[in-house]
Amino acid sequence: MKKSIFLFLFIAASLSLSAQTASTQSRLLDDLRTLASVELEGRRTGTEGAAKARKFLKSRFAEIGLKPAFGNSYEQPFEFKTRRGETLQGVNLAGVVEGRNKNLWIVVCAHYDHLGKTGNDIFPGADDNGSGVAALLALAERFAKEKPQHNMLFLTPDAEEMGLHGSRYFVANTPFPIEQLALNINMDMVSRSDTKELYAVGTYHYPLLKKIIAGQTFKGFSLKFGHDEPHKGQTGDDWSNASDHAPFHQKGIPFIYFGTEDHEDYHKPTDTFERIQPEFFSAVVVGIGNSLRLLDQNLSSVYKQKSKR
Repeated sequence: MKKSIFLFLFIAASLSLSAQTASTQSRLLDDLRTLASVELEGRRTGTEGAAKARKFLKSRFAEIGLKPAFGNSYEQPFEFKTRRGETLQGVNLAGVVEGRNKNLWIVVCAHYDHLGKTGNDIFPGADDNGSGVAALLALAERFAKEKPQHNMLFLTPDAEEMGLHGSRYFVANTPFPIEQLALNINMDMVSRSDTKELYAVGTYHYPLLKKIIAGQTFKGFSLKFGHDEPHKGQTGDDWSNASDHAPFHQKGIPFIYFGTEDHEDYHKPTDTFERIQPEFFSAVVVGIGNSLRLLDQNLSSVYKQKSKR
């Protein structure tokens, strides 16, 4: 009788976990579908499409239960000049999951802006970088439930495509003492790869990070290291300053940039939701989440490495 009860409870728990996993994957894909929708018109900084994206993201932050990062607001407005000398207004968004140890911070980021419209062509930016933002929402939801050891700030910078303006402004205006910032995780283009490979960039500069995450078993994709050694290989092979992790790196803050190599739809109107690879994307989000958990558990060691630099 006891064995039957145990078997019943085991099966019930397994079914519950399976349903939870399916629900999480469905939410992840729904978020990406919304971010890449025609209604958001490519999310170009300063446009109505970007404003619609912010409205959606703030509603998701609140739904997840993230604490506003900037006083009572998720928004961090800033101004910048474009390469043409035009002054534009951008808006970063960020929410917080408080950890048990409130003295150190991890910033997880993924830019929400993209290229917008050119004439009648919309650049939906599904992979670049709707995928990173949808992944960020999934990670925020996971750690809001799991309660991390250290504070996590989930940041969606604006104006990455125009020169990393949002992340530069954030690093210069952190809502906590920057000395407490131990690690940056950046995600940019994580939803498709014909080779089923995801790169973790940055461990050449911060070798301890590779030791922490490399021993895992990743399902549905393989984790690669590289694209971060200066002066190695072809021009452009070093991604150390290629996305929003760059301002953090330039301040000596350890980082890992998770991303895939460019594909044929990069910065084209054909970067649509229909061209992502759902199984690969879902597996990558789980893998990044597990890596983030390990990094959180070893954050004091990461911080010590930062302090020695």
